[in-house]
Amino acid sequence: MSLQCGIVGLPNVGKSTLFNCLSNAKAQSANFPFCTIEPNVGVITVPDERLNELAKLVNPARIVPTTVEIVDIAGLVKGASRGEGLGNKFLGNIRETDAIIHVLRCFDDDNVTHVDGSVDPVRDKEVIDLELQLRDLETIESRISRVQKQAQTGGDREAKAQYEVLKRYKDALEQGRSARTVELLNKDEEKIAHELFLLTNKPVLYVCNVDDKSAVSGNAYVDAVREAVKDENAQILVVAAQTESEIAELEDYEERQMFLQEIGLEESGVNRIIKSAYALLNLETFLTAGPKEVRAWTYRRGSKAPQCAGVIHSDFERGFIRAEIIKYDDYIHYGSEAAVKEAGKLHIEGKEYVMQDGDIVVFRFNV
Repeated sequence: MSLQCGIVGLPNVGKSTLFNCLSNAKAQSANFPFCTIEPNVGVITVPDERLNELAKLVNPARIVPTTVEIVDIAGLVKGASRGEGLGNKFLGNIRETDAIIHVLRCFDDDNVTHVDGSVDPVRDKEVIDLELQLRDLETIESRISRVQKQAQTGGDREAKAQYEVLKRYKDALEQGRSARTVELLNKDEEKIAHELFLLTNKPVLYVCNVDDKSAVSGNAYVDAVREAVKDENAQILVVAAQTESEIAELEDYEERQMFLQEIGLEESGVNRIIKSAYALLNLETFLTAGPKEVRAWTYRRGSKAPQCAGVIHSDFERGFIRAEIIKYDDYIHYGSEAAVKEAGKLHIEGKEYVMQDGDIVVFRFNV
């Protein structure tokens, strides 16, 4: 399942530093705009402590975590929607992603220039929002011109439904609101919206890039961002990208943990971003555990057992019979599959079972 989160932001806010921390891909990072011209793609391992805990009990030959792709997209500037800078290319890169990680500069540093001359993360956010909204407005107006006549004068119910959705998006965008703030009424409207591929309809994670002193509690810049996005359907994380880069250079796990403890963090910002990006993509994980491997498998939240079986192999879905489910907490509590079965905690589920994050499963099938 190849799904991507795109890292966006104005130039010099810490996007490439953050990307390097996430992927160790060492995208070029420098103190001037357009340093990163081609989008860099990193395949990121999703941290999951459950795999290590299961491995202690199962002692497998290998552990296989799941992954997500992160794309570092060059910095947007004012006028990108009209092609300013490298705008058309950047907007095209964003359109290809499934979710957005929007990095905002929330630190002062005279040695790092700001494209607009001063630090103001809310202004920076609004600059990018406006460019994405303007491009979406172009898309909406183009679609409206195609369906408006059919919707208003003909008996085409589908055109009428499209027109109503398009008009609500147009109203929101003209008011300076992103498409994701528009509430859809039913699955038909969701389908129409999905087919528009609007930039501002993608789920967003705002990453406030702070100095190391603000890594735990944030600062006034972060508070301003929280206030600005309170009505959006979006998440916020506070991360000190430069500090994270120093942590990433430590090869020893215990050294990393000691570093984190010294600055008052329980978990690295990188791990928190990856987990949040995974959730942002509406993804969850089921597990398989045996002597060959303990493995995490990615599926869309809300998927039923046969579809999840198909993640492993199409034959599993085609010939699905049942799923034998052990809850992760039960496996850890009883210590083995045999002990779980003896305690009566193994559940037999059929085709309508909706998979739950952390389910440990054996699929039975016949083809």
